[in-house]
Amino acid sequence: MQQHILSGFKILDFTHVLAGPTATRLMVEMGAEVIKVELPPSGDSARLLPTIINGRSAYYVQQNRGKKSVCIDVKSPRGLAVIEGLIKQVDVVIENFSPGAAGRLGIGWKRVHELNPRAVMCSISAFGQQGPLSVLPGYDYIAQAYAGVTGMIGEAGGPPVLPMLALGDVNTGVHAACAIGFALLHRERSGKGQYIDMALLDMYAHSHELNIALYSMTGKSPSRAGHHHYAVCPLGLFKGKEHYLCVITLETQWGPLCTAMGHPELGRDERYNTNARRVERAPEVIAMIQAWIDSMPNDEATLAVLEAARVPCAPVLTIEEVVKHPHMQQRGTVRQINDPKVGTVTLPGMPLHFSDFPHNIPLDTSHLGENNAEVLSSLLGYSTGEIEALETLGVLQSNSAT
Repeated sequence: MQQHILSGFKILDFTHVLAGPTATRLMVEMGAEVIKVELPPSGDSARLLPTIINGRSAYYVQQNRGKKSVCIDVKSPRGLAVIEGLIKQVDVVIENFSPGAAGRLGIGWKRVHELNPRAVMCSISAFGQQGPLSVLPGYDYIAQAYAGVTGMIGEAGGPPVLPMLALGDVNTGVHAACAIGFALLHRERSGKGQYIDMALLDMYAHSHELNIALYSMTGKSPSRAGHHHYAVCPLGLFKGKEHYLCVITLETQWGPLCTAMGHPELGRDERYNTNARRVERAPEVIAMIQAWIDSMPNDEATLAVLEAARVPCAPVLTIEEVVKHPHMQQRGTVRQINDPKVGTVTLPGMPLHFSDFPHNIPLDTSHLGENNAEVLSSLLGYSTGEIEALETLGVLQSNSAT
Protein backbone atom coordinates (compact mmCIF):
# COMPACT_ATOMS: atom_id res chain seq x y z
CA MET A 1 0.00 0.00 0.00
CA GLN A 2 1.28 3.48 -0.83
CA GLN A 3 2.28 5.78 2.02
CA HIS A 4 -0.46 7.75 3.72
CA ILE A 5 -1.04 9.67 6.92
CA LEU A 6 -1.58 6.56 9.11
CA SER A 7 0.97 4.33 7.42
CA GLY A 8 2.73 2.16 9.99
CA PHE A 9 -0.19 2.00 12.43
CA LYS A 10 -1.76 -1.42 12.99
CA ILE A 11 -5.43 -1.84 13.91
CA LEU A 12 -6.99 -5.05 15.27
CA ASP A 13 -10.63 -4.79 14.23
CA PHE A 14 -13.31 -6.95 15.88
CA THR A 15 -16.19 -4.86 14.50
CA HIS A 16 -19.07 -5.88 12.26
CA VAL A 17 -21.80 -4.39 10.07
CA LEU A 18 -21.38 -0.61 10.12
CA ALA A 19 -20.43 1.71 13.01
CA GLY A 20 -17.11 0.02 13.81
CA PRO A 21 -16.31 -0.87 10.19
CA THR A 22 -16.86 2.79 9.28
CA ALA A 23 -14.15 3.84 11.76
CA THR A 24 -11.68 1.27 10.46
CA ARG A 25 -12.64 2.00 6.84
CA LEU A 26 -11.55 5.59 7.35
CA MET A 27 -8.32 4.42 8.95
CA VAL A 28 -7.48 1.96 6.17
CA GLU A 29 -8.20 4.71 3.63
CA MET A 30 -5.56 6.74 5.51
CA GLY A 31 -2.99 3.97 5.19
CA ALA A 32 -3.36 2.03 8.43
CA GLU A 33 -2.98 -1.75 8.36
CA VAL A 34 -6.37 -3.03 9.49
CA ILE A 35 -6.59 -6.68 10.52
CA LYS A 36 -10.25 -7.58 10.57
CA VAL A 37 -10.97 -10.49 12.93
CA GLU A 38 -14.08 -12.37 11.82
CA LEU A 39 -15.72 -15.12 13.83
CA PRO A 40 -16.54 -18.48 12.21
CA PRO A 41 -18.42 -19.80 10.45
CA SER A 42 -19.77 -16.81 8.48
CA GLY A 43 -17.69 -13.85 9.61
CA ASP A 44 -19.09 -10.33 9.59
CA SER A 45 -22.86 -10.55 9.06
CA ALA A 46 -22.48 -7.73 6.52
CA ARG A 47 -21.21 -10.42 4.14
CA LEU A 48 -24.83 -11.62 3.98
CA LEU A 49 -26.45 -8.23 3.30
CA PRO A 50 -27.69 -7.22 -0.15
CA THR A 51 -26.74 -6.74 -2.88
CA ILE A 52 -24.85 -10.06 -3.29
CA ILE A 53 -23.18 -10.82 -6.62
CA ASN A 54 -21.07 -13.94 -7.18
CA GLY A 55 -21.27 -14.65 -3.47
CA ARG A 56 -19.93 -11.25 -2.41
CA SER A 57 -21.92 -8.47 -0.76
CA ALA A 58 -21.51 -4.98 -2.20
CA TYR A 59 -22.45 -3.70 1.27
CA TYR A 60 -19.47 -5.58 2.71
CA VAL A 61 -17.20 -4.32 -0.07
CA GLN A 62 -18.11 -0.69 0.65
CA GLN A 63 -17.25 -0.96 4.34
CA ASN A 64 -14.27 -3.34 4.30
CA ARG A 65 -12.10 -2.79 1.24
CA GLY A 66 -8.42 -2.77 2.12
CA LYS A 67 -8.79 -4.70 5.38
CA LYS A 68 -7.03 -8.01 5.95
CA SER A 69 -9.47 -10.74 6.94
CA VAL A 70 -8.52 -13.37 9.51
CA CYS A 71 -11.20 -15.82 10.61
CA ILE A 72 -10.38 -17.18 14.07
CA ASP A 73 -12.33 -19.15 16.66
CA VAL A 74 -11.65 -16.71 19.49
CA LYS A 75 -13.59 -18.90 21.92
CA SER A 76 -11.02 -21.70 21.65
CA PRO A 77 -7.85 -21.51 23.80
CA ARG A 78 -5.62 -21.75 20.72
CA GLY A 79 -7.62 -19.04 18.98
CA LEU A 80 -7.45 -16.74 21.99
CA ALA A 81 -3.70 -17.27 22.18
CA VAL A 82 -3.40 -16.08 18.56
CA ILE A 83 -5.49 -13.02 19.37
CA GLU A 84 -3.41 -12.20 22.43
CA GLY A 85 -0.30 -12.40 20.28
CA LEU A 86 -1.81 -9.96 17.79
CA ILE A 87 -2.89 -7.55 20.54
CA LYS A 88 0.76 -7.25 21.55
CA GLN A 89 1.67 -6.18 18.01
CA VAL A 90 -0.95 -3.53 17.25
CA ASP A 91 -1.59 0.11 18.09
CA VAL A 92 -5.40 -0.02 18.27
CA VAL A 93 -8.02 -2.61 19.25
CA ILE A 94 -11.60 -1.79 18.30
CA GLU A 95 -14.79 -3.77 18.93
CA ASN A 96 -18.55 -3.28 18.76
CA PHE A 97 -19.88 -6.32 20.59
CA SER A 98 -22.61 -5.87 23.19
CA PRO A 99 -21.21 -4.30 26.39
CA GLY A 100 -19.37 -6.93 28.40
CA ALA A 101 -19.00 -9.40 25.53
CA ALA A 102 -15.39 -8.46 24.79
CA GLY A 103 -14.48 -9.13 28.41
CA ARG A 104 -16.19 -12.51 28.35
CA LEU A 105 -14.22 -13.38 25.21
CA GLY A 106 -11.00 -12.49 27.01
CA ILE A 107 -10.30 -9.33 25.01
CA GLY A 108 -11.71 -6.65 27.32
CA TRP A 109 -9.81 -3.46 28.12
CA LYS A 110 -8.20 -4.82 31.30
CA ARG A 111 -6.66 -7.74 29.41
CA VAL A 112 -5.74 -5.63 26.36
CA HIS A 113 -3.98 -3.12 28.62
CA GLU A 114 -2.09 -5.90 30.41
CA LEU A 115 -0.90 -7.34 27.11
CA ASN A 116 -0.08 -4.00 25.47
CA PRO A 117 0.04 -0.91 27.72
CA ARG A 118 0.55 1.34 24.68
CA ALA A 119 -2.54 0.11 22.86
CA VAL A 120 -5.60 2.30 22.35
CA MET A 121 -8.88 0.40 22.65
CA CYS A 122 -12.27 1.62 21.44
CA SER A 123 -15.61 -0.01 22.23
CA ILE A 124 -18.66 1.04 20.22
CA SER A 125 -22.21 0.26 21.36
CA ALA A 126 -25.70 1.66 21.13
CA PHE A 127 -25.92 3.09 24.66
CA GLY A 128 -22.39 2.93 26.10
CA GLN A 129 -20.64 0.57 28.47
CA GLN A 130 -22.43 1.82 31.61
CA GLY A 131 -25.84 3.19 32.47
CA PRO A 132 -29.39 1.83 32.74
CA LEU A 133 -29.76 1.37 28.97
CA SER A 134 -26.37 -0.24 28.39
CA VAL A 135 -27.71 -3.78 28.91
CA LEU A 136 -30.22 -3.44 26.07
CA PRO A 137 -29.58 -4.53 22.48
CA GLY A 138 -29.61 -1.66 20.05
CA TYR A 139 -28.98 -0.48 16.52
CA ASP A 140 -28.78 2.88 14.79
CA TYR A 141 -32.51 3.65 14.69
CA ILE A 142 -32.96 2.45 18.29
CA ALA A 143 -30.39 4.94 19.57
CA GLN A 144 -31.89 7.57 17.26
CA ALA A 145 -35.30 7.09 18.84
CA TYR A 146 -33.94 7.29 22.40
CA ALA A 147 -31.93 10.42 21.54
CA GLY A 148 -35.03 12.35 20.46
CA VAL A 149 -33.79 12.58 16.88
CA THR A 150 -36.52 10.47 15.26
CA GLY A 151 -39.05 12.59 17.11
CA MET A 152 -37.79 15.66 15.26
CA ILE A 153 -38.25 14.20 11.76
CA GLY A 154 -41.59 14.36 9.96
CA GLU A 155 -44.57 16.61 9.42
CA ALA A 156 -45.86 18.75 12.27
CA GLY A 157 -48.66 16.82 13.96
CA GLY A 158 -47.84 13.69 11.96
CA PRO A 159 -45.91 10.53 12.82
CA PRO A 160 -42.10 10.49 13.09
CA VAL A 161 -40.19 9.34 10.01
CA LEU A 162 -37.06 7.20 9.61
CA PRO A 163 -34.27 8.64 7.44
CA MET A 164 -33.21 6.10 4.81
CA LEU A 165 -29.51 6.28 5.59
CA ALA A 166 -27.29 5.25 8.49
CA LEU A 167 -26.66 8.62 10.10
CA GLY A 168 -26.00 7.14 13.52
CA ASP A 169 -23.72 4.26 12.57
CA VAL A 170 -21.64 6.21 10.10
CA ASN A 171 -21.22 9.30 12.25
CA THR A 172 -20.46 7.24 15.35
CA GLY A 173 -17.74 5.58 13.29
CA VAL A 174 -16.41 9.00 12.33
CA HIS A 175 -16.47 10.11 15.98
CA ALA A 176 -14.67 6.89 16.93
CA ALA A 177 -11.94 7.42 14.32
CA CYS A 178 -11.52 10.98 15.60
CA ALA A 179 -11.21 9.82 19.22
CA ILE A 180 -8.77 7.06 18.27
CA GLY A 181 -6.61 9.55 16.40
CA PHE A 182 -6.42 11.88 19.39
CA ALA A 183 -5.76 8.95 21.73
CA LEU A 184 -2.86 7.92 19.50
CA LEU A 185 -1.56 11.48 19.63
CA HIS A 186 -1.73 11.31 23.44
CA ARG A 187 0.00 7.92 23.33
CA GLU A 188 2.83 9.34 21.23
CA ARG A 189 3.36 12.07 23.84
CA SER A 190 2.83 10.04 27.01
CA GLY A 191 3.52 6.45 26.02
CA LYS A 192 0.20 5.42 27.56
CA GLY A 193 -2.72 3.65 25.93
CA GLN A 194 -6.30 4.75 26.38
CA TYR A 195 -9.78 3.26 26.52
CA ILE A 196 -12.57 4.91 24.52
CA ASP A 197 -16.26 4.25 25.23
CA MET A 198 -18.23 5.34 22.14
CA ALA A 199 -22.04 5.24 22.02
CA LEU A 200 -24.45 5.89 19.18
CA LEU A 201 -26.76 7.57 21.70
CA ASP A 202 -24.09 10.11 22.64
CA MET A 203 -23.38 10.93 18.99
CA TYR A 204 -27.05 11.48 18.27
CA ALA A 205 -27.51 13.69 21.34
CA HIS A 206 -24.45 15.65 20.23
CA SER A 207 -26.22 16.33 16.91
CA HIS A 208 -28.92 18.47 18.57
CA GLU A 209 -27.44 21.84 17.72
CA LEU A 210 -30.44 23.71 19.13
CA ASN A 211 -33.19 21.44 20.41
CA ILE A 212 -31.88 20.49 23.87
CA ALA A 213 -30.64 23.98 24.67
CA LEU A 214 -33.96 25.46 23.54
CA TYR A 215 -35.88 23.15 25.86
CA SER A 216 -33.52 24.01 28.71
CA MET A 217 -33.99 27.75 28.21
CA THR A 218 -37.74 27.80 27.54
CA GLY A 219 -39.17 24.65 29.10
CA LYS A 220 -40.82 23.88 25.76
CA SER A 221 -39.90 20.72 23.89
CA PRO A 222 -39.33 21.34 20.17
CA SER A 223 -41.15 19.00 17.82
CA ARG A 224 -41.42 18.01 14.18
CA ALA A 225 -41.75 20.92 11.79
CA GLY A 226 -42.09 19.23 8.39
CA HIS A 227 -40.64 21.04 5.39
CA HIS A 228 -39.58 24.19 7.22
CA HIS A 229 -37.40 24.87 10.27
CA TYR A 230 -39.14 26.14 13.37
CA ALA A 231 -36.35 28.54 14.46
CA VAL A 232 -34.99 29.99 11.21
CA CYS A 233 -37.05 31.51 8.39
CA PRO A 234 -36.74 30.92 5.57
CA LEU A 235 -35.06 27.54 5.95
CA GLY A 236 -36.86 24.73 4.24
CA LEU A 237 -38.09 22.94 1.18
CA PHE A 238 -40.09 24.63 -1.55
CA LYS A 239 -41.81 22.90 -4.47
CA GLY A 240 -40.08 23.59 -7.74
CA LYS A 241 -41.04 22.53 -11.22
CA GLU A 242 -38.89 19.38 -11.29
CA HIS A 243 -37.51 19.07 -7.75
CA TYR A 244 -38.11 20.28 -4.29
CA LEU A 245 -35.67 23.12 -3.64
CA CYS A 246 -33.90 23.78 -0.36
CA VAL A 247 -33.48 27.49 0.41
CA ILE A 248 -31.74 28.86 3.50
CA THR A 249 -31.56 32.55 4.29
CA LEU A 250 -29.82 33.96 7.34
CA GLU A 251 -29.83 37.64 8.24
CA THR A 252 -27.24 38.77 5.70
CA GLN A 253 -28.99 36.89 2.88
CA TRP A 254 -32.56 38.08 3.41
CA GLY A 255 -32.02 41.34 1.51
CA PRO A 256 -30.37 39.65 -1.49
CA LEU A 257 -33.19 37.07 -1.58
CA CYS A 258 -35.82 39.81 -1.67
CA THR A 259 -33.92 41.61 -4.44
CA ALA A 260 -33.59 38.35 -6.39
CA MET A 261 -37.35 37.86 -6.16
CA GLY A 262 -37.91 41.38 -7.53
CA HIS A 263 -39.08 42.89 -4.22
CA PRO A 264 -36.09 44.68 -2.65
CA GLU A 265 -38.45 46.65 -0.38
CA LEU A 266 -39.23 43.47 1.58
CA GLY A 267 -35.62 43.40 2.77
CA ARG A 268 -36.27 46.63 4.67
CA ASP A 269 -39.85 45.87 5.70
CA GLU A 270 -40.01 45.89 9.51
CA ARG A 271 -42.39 42.94 9.46
CA TYR A 272 -39.67 40.72 7.98
CA ASN A 273 -36.27 42.37 8.53
CA THR A 274 -35.12 40.09 11.36
CA ASN A 275 -35.18 36.34 11.70
CA ALA A 276 -37.37 36.55 14.81
CA ARG A 277 -39.97 38.61 12.92
CA ARG A 278 -39.87 36.26 9.96
CA VAL A 279 -40.37 33.25 12.23
CA GLU A 280 -43.45 34.97 13.72
CA ARG A 281 -44.80 35.44 10.20
CA ALA A 282 -43.41 32.22 8.74
CA PRO A 283 -46.55 31.25 6.77
CA GLU A 284 -46.50 34.65 5.00
CA VAL A 285 -42.77 34.45 4.23
CA ILE A 286 -43.00 30.87 2.96
CA ALA A 287 -46.01 31.75 0.79
CA MET A 288 -44.19 34.72 -0.79
CA ILE A 289 -41.16 32.63 -1.69
CA GLN A 290 -43.29 29.76 -2.99
CA ALA A 291 -45.29 32.18 -5.16
CA TRP A 292 -42.08 33.51 -6.69
CA ILE A 293 -40.78 29.99 -7.37
CA ASP A 294 -44.15 29.12 -8.96
CA SER A 295 -43.71 32.08 -11.31
CA MET A 296 -40.33 30.89 -12.58
CA PRO A 297 -40.12 28.84 -15.80
CA ASN A 298 -38.09 25.96 -14.34
CA ASP A 299 -35.79 24.92 -11.50
CA GLU A 300 -32.65 25.78 -13.44
CA ALA A 301 -33.76 29.38 -13.79
CA THR A 302 -34.78 29.60 -10.13
CA LEU A 303 -31.46 28.26 -8.90
CA ALA A 304 -29.51 30.49 -11.30
CA VAL A 305 -31.16 33.62 -9.87
CA LEU A 306 -30.59 32.52 -6.28
CA GLU A 307 -27.00 31.49 -6.92
CA ALA A 308 -26.27 34.82 -8.61
CA ALA A 309 -27.55 36.54 -5.47
CA ARG A 310 -25.39 34.25 -3.29
CA VAL A 311 -28.48 32.82 -1.58
CA PRO A 312 -27.76 29.26 -0.37
CA CYS A 313 -29.96 26.86 -2.32
CA ALA A 314 -29.99 23.36 -3.75
CA PRO A 315 -32.24 20.97 -5.62
CA VAL A 316 -33.25 17.88 -3.64
CA LEU A 317 -31.52 15.28 -5.79
CA THR A 318 -32.30 11.61 -6.23
CA ILE A 319 -29.55 9.05 -5.65
CA GLU A 320 -29.24 8.61 -9.42
CA GLU A 321 -28.71 12.36 -9.83
CA VAL A 322 -26.10 12.39 -7.07
CA VAL A 323 -24.12 9.55 -8.69
CA LYS A 324 -24.17 11.28 -12.09
CA HIS A 325 -23.48 14.82 -10.83
CA PRO A 326 -20.21 16.20 -12.29
CA HIS A 327 -19.14 17.81 -9.01
CA MET A 328 -19.53 14.54 -7.10
CA GLN A 329 -17.52 12.70 -9.73
CA GLN A 330 -14.78 15.32 -10.11
CA ARG A 331 -14.26 15.71 -6.36
CA GLY A 332 -14.42 11.98 -5.68
CA THR A 333 -17.50 12.32 -3.49
CA VAL A 334 -18.61 9.21 -5.35
CA ARG A 335 -16.16 6.83 -7.02
CA GLN A 336 -16.13 3.73 -9.12
CA ILE A 337 -14.27 0.68 -7.86
CA ASN A 338 -13.63 -2.62 -9.57
CA ASP A 339 -14.04 -5.80 -7.55
CA PRO A 340 -13.26 -9.21 -9.04
CA LYS A 341 -16.61 -10.59 -7.88
CA VAL A 342 -18.99 -7.65 -7.62
CA GLY A 343 -17.61 -5.99 -10.74
CA THR A 344 -17.70 -2.24 -11.31
CA VAL A 345 -19.70 -0.48 -8.63
CA THR A 346 -20.13 3.14 -7.59
CA LEU A 347 -19.57 3.84 -3.89
CA PRO A 348 -19.27 6.90 -1.66
CA GLY A 349 -15.79 8.36 -1.73
CA MET A 350 -13.38 8.97 1.12
CA PRO A 351 -14.70 12.10 2.92
CA LEU A 352 -11.27 13.22 4.18
CA HIS A 353 -8.87 15.07 1.88
CA PHE A 354 -5.20 15.63 2.75
CA SER A 355 -2.87 17.97 0.90
CA ASP A 356 0.16 15.65 1.01
CA PHE A 357 -1.53 12.29 0.44
CA PRO A 358 -3.59 10.73 -2.37
CA HIS A 359 -7.38 10.60 -2.24
CA ASN A 360 -9.55 7.53 -2.90
CA ILE A 361 -6.64 5.11 -2.93
CA PRO A 362 -7.17 1.72 -4.64
CA LEU A 363 -8.07 -1.05 -2.18
CA ASP A 364 -9.10 -4.70 -2.54
CA THR A 365 -11.65 -6.74 -0.58
CA SER A 366 -10.52 -9.92 1.14
CA HIS A 367 -12.62 -13.05 1.24
CA LEU A 368 -13.32 -14.55 4.66
CA GLY A 369 -10.04 -15.62 6.24
CA GLU A 370 -8.00 -14.77 3.15
CA ASN A 371 -5.16 -13.28 5.16
CA ASN A 372 -4.89 -15.89 7.91
CA ALA A 373 -1.46 -17.13 6.89
CA GLU A 374 -0.09 -13.71 5.93
CA VAL A 375 -0.99 -12.10 9.26
CA LEU A 376 0.10 -14.96 11.50
CA SER A 377 3.41 -15.45 9.69
CA SER A 378 4.35 -11.77 9.32
CA LEU A 379 3.26 -10.51 12.75
CA LEU A 380 3.62 -13.60 14.93
CA GLY A 381 6.25 -15.64 13.12
CA TYR A 382 4.06 -18.74 12.75
CA SER A 383 5.45 -21.39 10.44
CA THR A 384 3.50 -22.96 7.60
CA GLY A 385 3.14 -26.14 9.65
CA GLU A 386 1.76 -24.25 12.67
CA ILE A 387 -0.77 -22.44 10.50
CA GLU A 388 -1.86 -25.68 8.82
CA ALA A 389 -2.29 -27.30 12.24
CA LEU A 390 -4.59 -24.45 13.34
CA GLU A 391 -6.57 -24.89 10.13
CA THR A 392 -6.92 -28.62 10.78
CA LEU A 393 -8.19 -27.92 14.29
CA GLY A 394 -10.74 -25.41 12.96
CA VAL A 395 -9.15 -22.54 14.85
CA LEU A 396 -8.46 -20.81 11.54
CA GLN A 397 -11.15 -20.89 8.89
CA SER A 398 -11.71 -19.39 5.45
CA ASN A 399 -14.23 -19.22 2.65
CA SER A 400 -13.08 -18.07 -0.78
CA ALA A 401 -16.67 -17.93 -2.04
CA THR A 402 -17.41 -14.67 -0.17
